Parts: sequence; C-alpha cells; structure tokens
Amino acid sequence: MEPDITLTAREADVLRLLARGCTYVQVGERLALSVNTVATHVKSIYRKLEVRSARAAVWRAFELRLLGEVDA
Repeated sequence: MEPDITLTAREADVLRLLARGCTYVQVGERLALSVNTVATHVKSIYRKLEVRSARAAVWRAFELRLLGEVDA
C-alpha cells in the first residue's frame, strides 16, 4: 500500500519546474517567489517524500503519481 502523501499546490508547482530542470532561481522567477521561499518548499517536499535530492524527489513523485503529466 502506498503512503498517503499530499503536496500543496505550490509544492507541486515547484517540483514540476524542478522536473523540467529549472534552478531554484528560475523556479522563483517563474512563480514570483524568493529563492529562500523556493528552498523552503523544496525542504518540505524532501521531508514529505523522504528523499535527499531533487532527482529523487521527482522520481518519487512520479512513482506516487503526485505530479500528473510534466511536459519537457
């Protein structure tokens, strides 16, 4: 049974952009967030998904079907 993990809408937005290869600065620019706020969202995502890297977070989110489709 898969764990019950939910990301906030903003966390999902951040993770989708990371999945596309965006840097924290680019994510911040696209979502009108400071780099520190992006980092805070990323920390929360890592904690929820029990991972330690963006690559692992993206992989885990896809495994759990948390992101839907992400176009390249």
